[in-house]
Amino acid sequence: MAKYIDGFLLPISSENIERYTEVAQKAGEIWKEHGALEYIEAVGDDLEHEEMVSFNKSADVVEGETVILAFIVFESKEHRDTVNAAVMNDPRLKESMEDCNELFNYKRMAYGGFKAIVNY
Repeated sequence: MAKYIDGFLLPISSENIERYTEVAQKAGEIWKEHGALEYIEAVGDDLEHEEMVSFNKSADVVEGETVILAFIVFESKEHRDTVNAAVMNDPRLKESMEDCNELFNYKRMAYGGFKAIVNY
């Protein structure tokens, strides 16, 4: 069965990376507890490449910002829907979401669900 992935790209102030990492760690624990197969968040490091659209451009970063690339892996889209419903009802996540509101602007975040087409 092909896996299903929720992907996120968000610009964030470089000064908020440490606090964001703490919040992301808690979120990852919650998603995994509710059944996510993998939870990964990564901060931009090597983002500018000639002749390609950079993640910085895609995320419309400004001076002093970088990007977070994150993804959560599930067994299937149906599994994703079940896990995400449980996570959204978890009071611990609601606390974390309040912290996130101070760290980045949700309206600038890109999000999508993806069907895995290659999976080793």
